[in-house]
Amino acid sequence: MTDLAIRNRRSAMLAGLIALFMVGLGFAAVPLYQLFCQVTGFAGTTGRATDADLPWKPAAGTVLVRFDANVNSGLPWRFRPEKNVEQVRVGERLMAFYIAENLTDRPVTGRATYNVSPDQAGGHFKKIDCFCFTEQTLKPRERVRMPIIYFVDPAMLKDEDARDVQQITLSYTFYPVEASAKAR
Repeated sequence: MTDLAIRNRRSAMLAGLIALFMVGLGFAAVPLYQLFCQVTGFAGTTGRATDADLPWKPAAGTVLVRFDANVNSGLPWRFRPEKNVEQVRVGERLMAFYIAENLTDRPVTGRATYNVSPDQAGGHFKKIDCFCFTEQTLKPRERVRMPIIYFVDPAMLKDEDARDVQQITLSYTFYPVEASAKAR
């Protein structure tokens, strides 16, 4: 084999490896982006927490939390927060409820996506438990109260970008889960 043939073969193998790497990166992009958003609070993504993550005592500050509810047009549900607004102490463990109702005569499954605005508060809004962590199936004409347990991390009061936030909006949108997606 000539030097030129060897170099061409190496170049082709390198190009093939780069192409395989890019395809793998393409498949990994969505889960990596979701992980990045959950860790940093980027784009209003809330953090997940446990009761062990709660501060020893609530901080001195308060913030107004607004609850927003939306339903994709393909999901035959009615969905709303039980309370639209709540004044909360930063660092205090709280529970809020959303009401969902299936408007059909058949079981329907939905999944909620969520975000927090303003974006800089997203990383400080911590969910301990939420209906949005799993799919929700409502029986025909069923109406349910769905809880969310959360707290606003006191670190927000020391964050230069978020310490002046006076109001946080927690927004959910429910989407239908297709039968083929449930079978996986």
